[in-house]
Amino acid sequence: MRLGVLWHAVIVAHSHSHSTPDAGPPRRRLAVILGVVVLAIAAVALAAMVALWPDADQVPRDQNPYGADGVSTANGTVTKVDPFNCNSGGEGPDGTVEVAGDCAHVEASVSDGTAKFDLDASRYKAGIEPGDKVQLIRLQPEGQTVSYEFLDFQRGFPLTALALIFAVLVIAVARWRGLFAIAGIGVTLFALTKFMLPAFLAGESPLPVAIVGSTVIMIVVLYLAHGISIRTTSALFGTLVGIALTAAIGVAATGWTQLSGIGSEDDQRLIATVPGISLSGIVAGTMVIAGLGVLNDVTVTQASAVWEMRTLKPAARGAELFTSAMRIGRDHIASSVYTLVFAYAGSAMTILLLATAYQRGLADIATTEEIGQEIVRTLVGAIGLVLAVPVTTLFAVWLAPPRAEDLPTTPTTGRPTPAAPSSGGSHAGPRGG
Repeated sequence: MRLGVLWHAVIVAHSHSHSTPDAGPPRRRLAVILGVVVLAIAAVALAAMVALWPDADQVPRDQNPYGADGVSTANGTVTKVDPFNCNSGGEGPDGTVEVAGDCAHVEASVSDGTAKFDLDASRYKAGIEPGDKVQLIRLQPEGQTVSYEFLDFQRGFPLTALALIFAVLVIAVARWRGLFAIAGIGVTLFALTKFMLPAFLAGESPLPVAIVGSTVIMIVVLYLAHGISIRTTSALFGTLVGIALTAAIGVAATGWTQLSGIGSEDDQRLIATVPGISLSGIVAGTMVIAGLGVLNDVTVTQASAVWEMRTLKPAARGAELFTSAMRIGRDHIASSVYTLVFAYAGSAMTILLLATAYQRGLADIATTEEIGQEIVRTLVGAIGLVLAVPVTTLFAVWLAPPRAEDLPTTPTTGRPTPAAPSSGGSHAGPRGG
């Protein structure tokens, strides 16, 4: 009961500070009941997170390759690029194909003087010129002179600038909701880097970790970005069902298609560094995580659609609301499936281009481990997405404000209590509900 009272107090405070569309009188009893349910789910998820949280000494840590004795990194600015013929081209070691063209002698200014290093043909062809900010590997074995190797370009400033531009635009356009959404990104990154990734490395079962982490993320993110409301709660319920369905289908699909999780050199390096890790389990777990963004988008849209329809059609029956909302949902499913396909195709573009250059057939490409993972991840995410739409719509119709005919009548006129205007806030019910 105390949890319900606490939830109701939060709802009241939040409702006074943010106005959202509402229909009908406040529903304090339902708000308290849903608050208790959500708090119970959150408590279970947090308890599971604590149980699965790895100790620091359980997380395998390999030596930083740039932190060994005599090895460090240094920042520099390119001052001179001098191309030369290095006879690059044709067949390299172990039959690998080499990029044809010139290599380059490069000089860069560093904190303790001038660094000189060479670039192979592929890196030089990719582009480098005076003024570029670079990161170098500084090698100084004991008793030997310092030498340098190219590591990468410095990208700290442009990445920070893009992030700031993104944040400013989101806050300027979406205002408080944009600010809360950015705070949700921070929560997501914290859950990923402090809980999920270390738990994967510590040998915890990947799927429970993914489910628990995703549940906690969605509870926090949904209420941060969309406010504490019955409407948001209906979207949350649909999202949680979608997470469970995606997890179950992901496990079955991973075993059925025999995905081992070892499809690239990075995968092989990871399992060599952390021998106890289950890469096939990681594949199934990432199917849950990868679809969270689109799943959240769809469930929130469906809940909002039902609420708006109730406002526009106060006398509509539940079946009519469900049918109308599903028409919106079908359009959203189509566009969201395309979004998933395009996102995964973009992430695997280099592999697709290379396979096409090798003139391998589409069916042959699709069955490789690397592409197969992306295909299964896309299909599993899409299936979970499709199933979440009707489930969320059912929750939203069930929890939506009642029909006008079902509203309590006023003592003097005997007419239903009028619906609140579309810009009004709820004083006792949650936001939007």
